[in-house]
Amino acid sequence: MRKLLIAFFFLCFSNLQAQELNCTVEFNTSQVAATNQQIFKTLKKSLTEFINNTKWTDKVFKNNEKINCSLFFNITSFDNVNQFTGSLQVTATRPVYNSTYTTPIFNFNDKELSFTYNEFQNLVYTPNSYESNLISIVAFYANMIIGIDADTFALEGGTKAFETASTIVAQAQASQESAWNATGKNNRYYLVNDILTNTYAPFRKALYEYHIEALDKMAENQKKAKENIQKAIFNLKDVAAVRPNAYLTRVFFDTKVDEILSIYSEGPKFDVNQLVETLNRLSPTNSNKWSQISF
Repeated sequence: MRKLLIAFFFLCFSNLQAQELNCTVEFNTSQVAATNQQIFKTLKKSLTEFINNTKWTDKVFKNNEKINCSLFFNITSFDNVNQFTGSLQVTATRPVYNSTYTTPIFNFNDKELSFTYNEFQNLVYTPNSYESNLISIVAFYANMIIGIDADTFALEGGTKAFETASTIVAQAQASQESAWNATGKNNRYYLVNDILTNTYAPFRKALYEYHIEALDKMAENQKKAKENIQKAIFNLKDVAAVRPNAYLTRVFFDTKVDEILSIYSEGPKFDVNQLVETLNRLSPTNSNKWSQISF
């Protein structure tokens, strides 16, 4: 009986102390196929343990509250001093209330991936200290994912995580990598800097309204949910008025384009003329998809 009580206590304590992320790590190394692949297997295992076992915030997450996400590393070169270059696709989802559906909340392609890694190197995140470019990249996106997820549940709920990501950016500028600096373009620096700027507050309001006021109520009233999604998207017009073709607006539609198309192509009929017009102005590169919204 005593052993059962101990096991029960340990299980409850583990659930209360669960880390924030449930992350899948994958590597595409087809462009460096001639290289010994063992280092990538080791790195994949180390990164998976690192991101999933690190406590990124002071908040308590239960196991069922972990954020599902993925890091897909596309490695294009790997040299004799263990310098890796390529790109990184970062995705994250969150469940929709009262359904089995999960919605994408972040879909971002980092095209400036560069880091050094020695096999079996320890990966440890130390707040307020720059350790390596690899650790900073992973820590940055861990906090971005947590921040965006929080923004979908509470208006500007992710501010603390974004501020941590901003601190990581500032520390990582010691690496001289352009992706961390304002001299670059559409990079990590601008991703978090824009989110924390008042100019882009409508972007964060859109995240909140789109999920809490719309998707999470889809099971109750589909037509009303569609109206609220339109309202959420219209928030982005305030960003476009100041920053046409804004970076964060593109990030939003890179994440949501297929979902929006699906929502407005089925279910209760809804007057989409104003919505389609707005979508074409906000995201003209997706005009072919917006043209498929027919009612």
